[in-house]
Amino acid sequence: MISSIKRFLLGRPLKSHELGEHKLIKRKALAILSSDALSSVAYGPEQMLIVLATVGTAAFWYSIPIAAGVLVLLTALILSYRQIIFAYPNGGGAYVVSKNNLGVNAGLIAGGSLLVDYILTVAVSVSAGTDAITSAFPLLHNYNVEIAITFVLFITILNLRGITESASILAYPVYLFVLALLILIGAAIYNILTGVVPPDLHPPIGADVAGISLFILLRTFASGSSALTGVEAISNAIPNFKDPAPNNAAKTLIMMGFLLALLFSGIVYLAYYYGISPNVKETVVSQIAKETFGHNFMYFFIQGTTALILILAANTGYSAFPLLAVNLAKDKFISRIFLVRGDRLGYSNGIIILGIASIILIVIFHAKTEHLIPLYAIGVFIPFTLSQSGMIVKWIREKPQGWIPKLTVNAIGAFISFIVTMIFFLTKFTRVWSVFVFLPIIIFVFHRIRKHYEDVGDELRLTASKTVIPIEGNIIIVPVAGMTRVVESSLNYAKSLSPNRIIAVYIAFDKENEKEFEEKWEKWQPDVRLVTLYSYYRSIINPLTKFIDTIQHKASESNYQVTVVIPQFIPKRGWHNILHNQSGIMIRSFLLFRKNVVVATVPYHLKK
Repeated sequence: MISSIKRFLLGRPLKSHELGEHKLIKRKALAILSSDALSSVAYGPEQMLIVLATVGTAAFWYSIPIAAGVLVLLTALILSYRQIIFAYPNGGGAYVVSKNNLGVNAGLIAGGSLLVDYILTVAVSVSAGTDAITSAFPLLHNYNVEIAITFVLFITILNLRGITESASILAYPVYLFVLALLILIGAAIYNILTGVVPPDLHPPIGADVAGISLFILLRTFASGSSALTGVEAISNAIPNFKDPAPNNAAKTLIMMGFLLALLFSGIVYLAYYYGISPNVKETVVSQIAKETFGHNFMYFFIQGTTALILILAANTGYSAFPLLAVNLAKDKFISRIFLVRGDRLGYSNGIIILGIASIILIVIFHAKTEHLIPLYAIGVFIPFTLSQSGMIVKWIREKPQGWIPKLTVNAIGAFISFIVTMIFFLTKFTRVWSVFVFLPIIIFVFHRIRKHYEDVGDELRLTASKTVIPIEGNIIIVPVAGMTRVVESSLNYAKSLSPNRIIAVYIAFDKENEKEFEEKWEKWQPDVRLVTLYSYYRSIINPLTKFIDTIQHKASESNYQVTVVIPQFIPKRGWHNILHNQSGIMIRSFLLFRKNVVVATVPYHLKK
């Protein structure tokens, strides 16, 4: 039944050699890897206005020059990551660049930040998409968390079906969103040029604003820079592109940057010209669409596509998180389960863990986007800064042909990214202080995991200096609960291993039962030694493990191996298991952690 449900949800398993057929062309890659960056157009301008609103609507004209500064940063990042794509064509992005050029700890800071950031990508995108839906349908406003969780589950299942299948589905909403916003921007500009929109809705550019300060402007710039999250995703996901992968990835990155700049600047300008103020229950894009088209089909088309891309922008996290986890797992800094491909050739463990972590965040923050965005943005600007700094070191150290222009591009990107990072820490410290807590913890955990893998490898490695003491024989211990075919089958197996050194162990809960069992055993298996242990507290595990420890200690003196053979009957139907106490499984679970004790289970399959 479970396999049938899995096949229905995920599709048929794919063979390993089919992996090459499941690479992304540029059109699909742009949809799933740029959706995060493009979707930020829906909330980046709004975050700028929220900060400026603390001074007053007269300060909204500052959104225009601040947006220009954000576009300068975007240009620097696009050019920088284009160079990273060609310098590191196997992917890995900021983690690989920082580790190779700045050292392991710098790489782990970048990798750890991005892992957390991709979790936040899913939580922020889905939360923002839910906000767009509840803006159009206010009656759903109280169900934001439930709606967001439902969307996360949907996207997780979609990604478990495979990258090409998810890309085929997600391409349509992304391009519909781009089309919808281009129509909105075009129609609104047409209304402005024809005088339909009154020119007195906004404060004039350059007007004096009481209460404005450098601190407010820096906060606004940092908030607007949140629209640049997701720019690095393409450099992480180069292995997902069809060959030539670096060329296709670079072209996709340039196209993403162009679309992001066009849509971002358009929404910022329209929000300013229309005199839009941020509203808790209605997004800025919703207000612009309503002012331009009214409450008609086009309004709902724009809101619908906005909600879709905000929700499906989470797919950028699902595309980049597993690949980043693979790079960290290859270097043994996180669990090797992230290296395993699922039935549909995707890194399914990374996808599932990302989905679970995102749901936890949504529940903790009650799907409130504004509480998540500062952490979200700082989590990506730290890797921005480190990756650009790493490229500076690379160019200075290697000095390839034409390295000075490349160095200049990366230096500009590193400088601006560092400034934005500092602005976030200075202006939004109350919301991003947790970075100083979780990053050291993550790096410490990374090193502990690496140390564990090194210790395991050292202990398992075959070396001449390690001597192995030969085993002289086996002492077989068989826990028995009665005289049944299951026990008989286990005893027969034990006799095949060591016919003269078998000890059957029976745990008795009352004295009369103990004596009666011994008498019956003597008639049934006279050639097998029986040891009965009386349990005063009706426990099976404690007396059994103490007895095994005693035997093991004596056996070790003679170089004998203790093997515990556990009888276990297997019901015909799976649900029958809940009708039995599963003591065999419980005993095996305890004994697996006992040193120098071999545990073997002898299954007996029931037919009825």
